[in-house]
Amino acid sequence: MLNPIEPRFQTRGDLAWSITVGGIGTVAFAVLVAFSWYYAATLFLLFAGALLGVALNAMTHVLQKVIGGPHALRLMLVCLVLAGLLSGIVFLGGSTIAHQATALSNTLKSQLVTVKTFLEQHGVDTSYLELGGITTPSSPEADNIPAQLPKNLPSAGVIASGGGAIVTQTLKLLLGTVSAVGNLFIVLFLGLAFAAQPSVYRKGLLHMAPAKYRAHVTVVVDRISETLERWLIAQMVTMAAVFLVTWIGLLLIGIDSAFILGIQAGLLAFIPTVGALVAGVIVTLASLASGWVAGASALVLFLGVHAMESYVLTPIIQRQALDIPPATLFGFQILLGVVFGVWGLALALPLMAIAKVIIDYLREDDPEERPAEFQVA
Repeated sequence: MLNPIEPRFQTRGDLAWSITVGGIGTVAFAVLVAFSWYYAATLFLLFAGALLGVALNAMTHVLQKVIGGPHALRLMLVCLVLAGLLSGIVFLGGSTIAHQATALSNTLKSQLVTVKTFLEQHGVDTSYLELGGITTPSSPEADNIPAQLPKNLPSAGVIASGGGAIVTQTLKLLLGTVSAVGNLFIVLFLGLAFAAQPSVYRKGLLHMAPAKYRAHVTVVVDRISETLERWLIAQMVTMAAVFLVTWIGLLLIGIDSAFILGIQAGLLAFIPTVGALVAGVIVTLASLASGWVAGASALVLFLGVHAMESYVLTPIIQRQALDIPPATLFGFQILLGVVFGVWGLALALPLMAIAKVIIDYLREDDPEERPAEFQVA
């Protein structure tokens, strides 16, 4: 009589254990999601540093095929070349960049005011547009100034409130600058640290995996590293090509801020689809200040650069590194951009690349049918 009862107790014990493990797993997953959501900006910052480290490693691997030598020497050469290029741009073209950036900012502001005025004259409500305090000549703010006060001599209350606003805006500007510079140094430090000793961090990451799954995790980690390296090299080539073509094309058109517009177009090329659209809008708006012919020429140039990027560079370079359908990528970019802001928009593609590598590996049910790069030793 005792034998039938013992399996029953064993079954109940297994069920209770399964429920306990499932509950703990659910709670742990919820805590992980909440932690990731609350500290998303910090996690994106760390991921950007790791991505910079992968980019530096990719350049050192390319340099290895040319000159060989130890990893430390090649990394030092890459860093010196990048620092030299940046210093050359700053010292040789710093004044030109500053002048063109100021002119571009003023041009964009005036063009936004022009567009706002045009829309208002045609019955379009633009009250939801915030242009940083810029008012059009026909705006109602210009008519609300008391007639008894000189327009160039504000009252004491206005001066006091204006002084408080200046102090507040100055503090915000200082804090924003410190935060941006701090984030930049964090990314640079993490990138250099990851690139200096990639094997140390790789071993540490692999040791976090359970022993029986470590071989599979090793394959996935190596595949992710290889995919990101190939994509970053292809992306740097694409960004350089977009910068050169945009700069030279705008110079031929006769746009004053051609260099700074080429730089922003090249940088925005890091963000597929969305970056190209933003760059095109900026280039077209800035060129309209030189006339409709220059604006139309800049629009044609933008369409040509976008076609070159989409139908020449991407099929030849990018598709060998990463093959993701454009609609899927665009939808993922919009989702992360809405949820996490600029960080999510800028890092959507590398995150999707990591997810794609993991999914491709998990979908291979039979280890013997996996491709050679997925084979586990």
